[in-house]
Amino acid sequence: MAKEKTVYICKNCGQESAKWVGKCPVCGEWNTYTEEIIRKETPNRRRFSGIEISEHNPVSLQDIETGDEPRINMHDNELNRVLGGGLVPGSLVLIGGEPGIGKSTLVLQTVLRMPEKRILYVSGEESARQLKLRADRITRQSNDCFIVCETSLEQIYVHIKNLRPDIVIVDSIQTI
Repeated sequence: MAKEKTVYICKNCGQESAKWVGKCPVCGEWNTYTEEIIRKETPNRRRFSGIEISEHNPVSLQDIETGDEPRINMHDNELNRVLGGGLVPGSLVLIGGEPGIGKSTLVLQTVLRMPEKRILYVSGEESARQLKLRADRITRQSNDCFIVCETSLEQIYVHIKNLRPDIVIVDSIQTI
């Protein structure tokens, strides 16, 4: 990530200053400072390590090949319809709405209907016990669903890397 910094450099002797000065303290010349913006490449402050960050060049939209993307069936006709036929692997879906309208319940109910998928449900607000009680109320089906109560992005990444789930739910993104 590049960080910009404004410096003032004496044209006469090359002395650098953080602020503009009328007279250079090194060579004694007047009005020789010019403003320059320096882009300093800072080390990427990754909050979690292990992610390869590569530089991609822009590609013309016409040159991008497409095909039918495989979709994950959400076992809910309306949700599949809204998602264009199901969830695209690698995509991110943000479910928004007023507090208390049932976003968490809807998502939990949906993923519990997917016994063929490994699910990681990251909760930043509710305890694992609260989620288990809700799951027991809304469905009897069991599946490969794992709950972790965590707000550290680095720790969430570790859990994802170790568990290798098909779907990750983060409830809620505001707590991360």
